[in-house]
Amino acid sequence: MPVDTKTIPLLDLTRYDDDLKRDIARAVEGVFASGRFVLGPANDAFERELASALGVRHAIGVSSGTDALLVSLMALGVEPGDEVVTSPFSFFASAGVVSRLGAKPVFVDIDPSTFNLDAARLEEKLTPRTKAIQPVHLYGQCADMGPILEIARRRGIPVVEDACQAIGASWQGKPAGTLGELGAFSFYPTKNLGGAGDAGAVTTSDDRLAELVRRLRVHGSTVTYHHDRVGGNFRMDAVQAAVLTAKLPRLSAWNERRRAIAKRYDARFAEAARAGRIGLPAEASGRRHVYHQYVVRVPHRDDVRRRLTERGVATSVFYPIPLHLQDCFRDLGGRESDFPQAEKAAREVLALPMFPQLTDDEIERVADAVVASVA
Repeated sequence: MPVDTKTIPLLDLTRYDDDLKRDIARAVEGVFASGRFVLGPANDAFERELASALGVRHAIGVSSGTDALLVSLMALGVEPGDEVVTSPFSFFASAGVVSRLGAKPVFVDIDPSTFNLDAARLEEKLTPRTKAIQPVHLYGQCADMGPILEIARRRGIPVVEDACQAIGASWQGKPAGTLGELGAFSFYPTKNLGGAGDAGAVTTSDDRLAELVRRLRVHGSTVTYHHDRVGGNFRMDAVQAAVLTAKLPRLSAWNERRRAIAKRYDARFAEAARAGRIGLPAEASGRRHVYHQYVVRVPHRDDVRRRLTERGVATSVFYPIPLHLQDCFRDLGGRESDFPQAEKAAREVLALPMFPQLTDDEIERVADAVVASVA
């Protein structure tokens, strides 16, 4: 019997079923038939459907997850001299948007079991200049929102959830992106709910903040050519809204498939984990992980990654350089050992193939390769 030597991808965005392809095509055709390509009926429909799915009063489509974070901080009035507390172990945008507003990102080390901001270390980083707390729901699992929200409310500091990787995740049964004053989502094509390009959304149940975000996404205007503040061009294209509306009803099933794949990986790697050869992702109590990424820890990560490549398994590293050690943040004074858990994670994390259309055979091939590579 011939051996299948085709590389198993980390993600494959071409494996859509015919029904979904037809639904997307009809939705996109509807946009072209309407002639409304920006902030038209397709956008309105998607915002209604997303808000309903998350159980939040407002979902405001924007141009990307980065811009969702940026406009959320703008709506809270973040400006030069302010501080925003976030994680040093995340995609660059989590801190980049803070710096773009002239504010200072202040980092809190991570909980090594979840890779999310360590709530026990949060309060010591708050100062009179703290304008917002921005926990990151990394890899598809919520941060420990109980103590974060309690500290924030006691100190009178708003919370912006960076839920860009966590649509469908929950904490204590409450959806990611609905717990703080504002939530930010990304619909980059690789996300659990991905568009056909860049797109994002801001969620809130605060009517005033919702109105402000809507105004800021169109250059701070509610009446054409009249601007009462400086915003930006943060609008979502109608084509993206149409694609996302077609996909949204499938999100729950896709997330369940991701969870099932993660359980199969967990079971196959259990023996190696007990022997200390691999660290498995942990789903914390009271949280629902949707596995945007299935990320393990391995000693000698680069050697293991090379062996997996040789065995036809694609992998990636999210993220190899913590934010406090990025060149552009040198003026913050970050040094090695400032955030030891984030730095250790950056040396050890390895993302394995994870997407709903992975076949059972591919899952077993990945598992066999990982077990052999960490032996």
